[in-house]
Amino acid sequence: MKKDLISIKDLTLKDIEDIFDLTTRLKKDRDRFSNALSGKTIALIFQKPSNRTRVSFEVGMYQLGGNAIYISSQEINLGVRESIKDVAKTLSRYVDAIVLRTYAHINVLDMAKYSSVPVINGLSDFSHPCQALADIYTVKEKLGGLKGVVLAYVGDGNNVCHSLIYCASKVGMKMHIATPKGYEPDHMVLKDIGYKNKYIVLFHNPSEAVSGADVIYTDVWASMGQEREINKRKKIFRPFQVNKKLVSLAKKKVLIMHCLPAHRGEEITDEVIDSSNSIVFDQAENRMHVQKAVMIKLLCNV
Repeated sequence: MKKDLISIKDLTLKDIEDIFDLTTRLKKDRDRFSNALSGKTIALIFQKPSNRTRVSFEVGMYQLGGNAIYISSQEINLGVRESIKDVAKTLSRYVDAIVLRTYAHINVLDMAKYSSVPVINGLSDFSHPCQALADIYTVKEKLGGLKGVVLAYVGDGNNVCHSLIYCASKVGMKMHIATPKGYEPDHMVLKDIGYKNKYIVLFHNPSEAVSGADVIYTDVWASMGQEREINKRKKIFRPFQVNKKLVSLAKKKVLIMHCLPAHRGEEITDEVIDSSNSIVFDQAENRMHVQKAVMIKLLCNV
């Protein structure tokens, strides 16, 4: 792997397969890796609040014998109180890796540029690689493979969607993306994978996108930083709600996924997220296991 995890775009298929293989080993034999990162410390710089990302990294690091230091936006005020360049250079003298959860993707790129230790993208407005890796790993775990699997993503063409596109196109998984007009994935992502990529198909009708799908995935309609658009987006995205009627158009045993937090009653209904088809909390758990694999690979150069 490269020294950083900024985007799945930067990973090879072998990188992804190696992460998945190690994740499986970590889940099967936790004790074997209990000292894998003994003496190592990661810094968690979070400009955005988090539940799963923070806890999964902290607990994961603890289970590997290492240490995690959480640094909130108030403590650093990144780019205002102190430049990203100076923060990167300073923390590189103290810690073994930096996890950055931020608004602008350029912040992650700058952190990686000036840091001499690995930088992991814990979320940016463009990309969420740890989430997508955990998601695709969960699909593979549940279905036994990825070739020919159809994942229907219904909602906003956001950072999670971008990372899923990169990952799906690399592992040979088909992805149907249903968004309202004007809310499609960033054109640069589609350009990166090739507009005529046979694995990625765009729709504006969610019913067409989920037809015959093995997996239905959704996310919030308005992400952090888009609060002013909430009322407008609720009206536009209402026809894209993942509800019982929409789910009935997919395969009978379709898997339901959501990266959380979920706004129940908006992008997904209670009866769907709490159904026997839902693997939402399995994918949430796998965030920790996949991130443990990523940290071992980056910090141990394996």
